[in-house]
Amino acid sequence: MTDWFILSAEERTAVLLSLKVALWATGASLPFGIAAAYALARGRFWGREVLDGLVHLPLILPPVVTGYALLLLFGRAGPLGGFLAEHFGIVFAFRWTGAALACAIMGFPLMVRAIRLSLEAVDRRLEEAAGTLGAPPLWVFLTVTLPLIAPGIAAGMILSFARAMGEFGATITFVSNIPGETQTLPSAIYTFTQVPGGDAQALRLTLIAVALSLAALLVSNALSRRIARGIGQTA
Repeated sequence: MTDWFILSAEERTAVLLSLKVALWATGASLPFGIAAAYALARGRFWGREVLDGLVHLPLILPPVVTGYALLLLFGRAGPLGGFLAEHFGIVFAFRWTGAALACAIMGFPLMVRAIRLSLEAVDRRLEEAAGTLGAPPLWVFLTVTLPLIAPGIAAGMILSFARAMGEFGATITFVSNIPGETQTLPSAIYTFTQVPGGDAQALRLTLIAVALSLAALLVSNALSRRIARGIGQTA
């Protein structure tokens, strides 16, 4: 019975790779998430609705379509993938970096939405008061706006991380299912369900995925409440 709780080398690799991919996807997309949320919450420019639609497109597109589009764009023969490989040596297709890219795009709408809602709730009079004291806009954003939206950023990062941990369709379409390189938790579970006798391993990894996702949501809620109390807001 105790052996049931011991992960095999293949299972440990899938779990660790999923954590690595999700962390990179969340961290790398954060600056873009803040910029997109700020543009959508505060910007008044032509094409704002188009940008809004593009940001949220991964939510309504089938993940396989998103993965195929990534393969066309960032594959070795794609316009962006070929350019990055030739000039910077960066390869996404069939690499863990490609899995991180796919996960970042799939979790991006959730991150932007949480940060945007937080930005829209900021009392603009606080920013205006800092501006009247002579602080430049960037300094006002860093010292006033950013601390106020910290709960939204934390919530967005956790939601994006949880989405990345569960991403399957776009990832397997873009980078395939290569053990040790691109085989994350969902693709490992899929693999175990396709082989005789793999039910126990699939169930074990499923329970781990559920536990990680649930823990991420609980941490997100707790962190948001704690930061909100620290800056005098209600969670």
